Order: sequence, then structure tokens, then C-alpha cells
Amino acid sequence: MKRIGRFLSEALFPSSFTCDICGVETFGGNLCFSCLKKVIYNCAPNCPICGRKNVISEICMECKANAPKFKKAVSALIYENGSAVLIAKFKNGHPYLKDYFAELLVEKLAMMPEPDCIVYVPMTKRAVRKREYNQAELLAKSISKRIDLPVIKNCVLKIKETAEQKSLSRKERVKNLKGCFKVEKASEIKGKKVLLIDDVLTTGATAEAITEKLLKAGADSVYLATVASVEYKLKG
Repeated sequence: MKRIGRFLSEALFPSSFTCDICGVETFGGNLCFSCLKKVIYNCAPNCPICGRKNVISEICMECKANAPKFKKAVSALIYENGSAVLIAKFKNGHPYLKDYFAELLVEKLAMMPEPDCIVYVPMTKRAVRKREYNQAELLAKSISKRIDLPVIKNCVLKIKETAEQKSLSRKERVKNLKGCFKVEKASEIKGKKVLLIDDVLTTGATAEAITEKLLKAGADSVYLATVASVEYKLKG
């Protein structure tokens, strides 16, 4: 029933006709003028490793303290306000947003060495059945069409359910994700530069857990691209 409802909604109110945040008519473009101001783009200065917004274009203190296993990350938006609303919609019944997000990310990918293939953050089979799609997979496929790189479907599997990550600290997230991922197609990434796709970078625990598995499976290096990331803010 959810799938039928979504189909009817998108048929009657196409994404090109209405604002993806407030729903008012736009007749061209994903956002109305008012909501466009609520979406914060991740412009310089950024941390050159995790790609998050920083006060200066230098490595942030978190990357200095715990260097990520991935080589470099980029994100198109800052995860707050309108960006957070759009990503929530993308996860919950509005899969067509993959194309809007892919267009934003393609520009950011020009800042990276060219990868050899694309993989995406997986969901368990149960979670996919509940949501009816994996938003990271849809985004990866949309990006693939734009940069002409293969997506290795089901390269990484999520083999156990995990608790909701939102309210967990980084330490708790790392523990929550232990033994959660498995690389299924090691031969297809061996010696390759791999681009990992996800929707949001917060603590980086998920990306780190998957990157570790990919490197152990023989990948030459891993790069990360997400729609949005949380802004790095000095503590204290």
C-alpha cells in the first residue's frame, strides 16, 4: 500500500512541480525560493580529510586525534535545517530525491582522485523490506550514471540488526557496529580505489567500519561521499 500511495503522490505532484521541503508549487526546481535559504551548502573552508565544514581549511581536531581509515571524504550539504528535512524525506518514501542529491555530489567528486568502482552502505534484508529500498544504493546508482563508474551491488552486506544510532556517542556506535558488516565480493574490489556512498556523515563510525572491511578484503584505498555531513565545531 505504501508503494501505491507513493506512486500516486509522485504522479499527481511531480518533484519538478513542487518544493521538496514545503510542498508549494515551483514548476521547475526542487526547492522554492524560501526553502532554498534553509539548505546550507558545504562550502570552504573544510577539513581536507573528512570534508566537514571547518573554521579553516586544515585538518580538524577529530581527524588529527583519530585519523580516518578512508583517504578523503566529501559532502554536498551541512546536515541541519532544510538539508536534514530533505534527507529524512529521502529515507522515508521519497526515493526520487536520489537524482537531486547525485547532481550535487557529482560536483564534489571532482575534488577526488578518480575511483575505479562504487559501493554503498548496506541495510539488512529486513530493513530494506520495511523501507522498500536502500537510499544509499539508489544514490550510488544515480551517481554511477553520471560519472560512468560501475556499482558493485551487494559488495558489502549488513549481517546483523543494530540499535538506532541517532542517540549514541561515537564510542557506542563503534560498539554497536562491531561484527555488523561483511565484504561479499572481495575479488571485485581487490587493488582498486573504491568510492563508498552514504547519505550522512556524523561521527564516521559506519564509514570507518565498512572502510576497514574493504581494506582488509584487498581494496587499494577507500574514498567517501555523502549527501551531507555535520559541521565540525570546536568544543569548549
